[in-house]
Amino acid sequence: MEVQVRDKPLTAHQIATSLPFHKNALRARLNRARHRTDELFELLDPKVLYQRPVAERHRIVFYLGHLEAFDWNQACRKGLGASSFHASFDHLFEAGIDPEPGQGPVDTESDWPPLQEIRDYNRMARQHLDALLPETPDERLERVIEHREMHAETFAYLLHNLPQEHKRVSASAVHFKEVAAGANPSLEIPAGAAWLGAPRGEFGWDNEFERHAVDVAGFRISKFKITNREYLGFAAETGVIPHFWRRRGDSLWWRGMFTDTPLPLDHPVMVTHEEASAYAAWRGMALPSEEQYQRAAYGSSWDRYPWGDHEPGPHRGNFDFYSWGPTGVASTPGGDSRFGVSQLVGNGWEWTSSLFEPFAGFRPMEGYEGYSQPFFDGDHYVVKGGSWRTARGLLRASFRNWYRPKYRYVYATFRLASR
Repeated sequence: MEVQVRDKPLTAHQIATSLPFHKNALRARLNRARHRTDELFELLDPKVLYQRPVAERHRIVFYLGHLEAFDWNQACRKGLGASSFHASFDHLFEAGIDPEPGQGPVDTESDWPPLQEIRDYNRMARQHLDALLPETPDERLERVIEHREMHAETFAYLLHNLPQEHKRVSASAVHFKEVAAGANPSLEIPAGAAWLGAPRGEFGWDNEFERHAVDVAGFRISKFKITNREYLGFAAETGVIPHFWRRRGDSLWWRGMFTDTPLPLDHPVMVTHEEASAYAAWRGMALPSEEQYQRAAYGSSWDRYPWGDHEPGPHRGNFDFYSWGPTGVASTPGGDSRFGVSQLVGNGWEWTSSLFEPFAGFRPMEGYEGYSQPFFDGDHYVVKGGSWRTARGLLRASFRNWYRPKYRYVYATFRLASR
């Protein structure tokens, strides 16, 4: 079926009064997600939009067009059969990249369209999607909302790698009371079942299905994420510091989004999977598997969060865009799991030892077959939990994320496990 889009955009009032309650709720979520990503672009000096802050990713200008192109392609062009209004941009901005190390893109600034053309495309894409909201399936709207929320995080860590002088400081964040971590005890997790995945019938990405139980043998896991303090000895022995640390003479500093600060010793250390695995081996331990993470976080329950089904707030943890960086590993005790394990969601994604692989019954997502399947390649590892820039909807127990073992830009932490 081919759908025609309106030449004249609907007003916000016209859209709101024409939609049923559940669709208005999705519309409100979409508008919040749009506002979140718009704010990120407003942090930037326009002169840097054609720069590439991370060698393995596109230039910033790609993301300016990608968010609207994805929404238009998924919800309208593919979802409803709407006629394309700019086919070349639909294709140019459709998908990101994740090249193998050393095989990054080689395009130049001149290969990309002028900013005004991209902004005109973005305006039209939003106008068309808003006009077609009443006809757009809820699943497609969920898809574009969560995709945009994911990019509100991934784009943040791309911006983290821009020189700080190219960003306007944002003060919108929750400030946590810092609490000294002290010792990092190893807690006993008894043997039992862990539930992975989501049940069919609720929204999720293709790699989240099917829901299934796994028997997990008893194990031990560190109460807190590994801190900068704990990692110092390993860094001194290897002579290599993590990407988010800087040396200034004899001092170590945390490289923040807007400014550097003396290395906060009780904050979680941010490392690659390769570095986390090496540290674990140095300590005679290992990274937890995805199943062990799930067991430590949720026990045998189907709860949405480690603390139960209660909706999260700032006292539960550092997530949902509450800050621009980590807080102390002992600063949010309200988010502890039933076994007393701290910050299993928020304050940094957590590396697992598990390769990113499909669950039994996996089916690629219709219209977005490339979301997960290309990454079942034996070179991506599962991360769980979420960071300070992870939207609350993505904190759900079934959500899975994944990265290459040497990818150093993600807000990823870890803890240790043993039998």
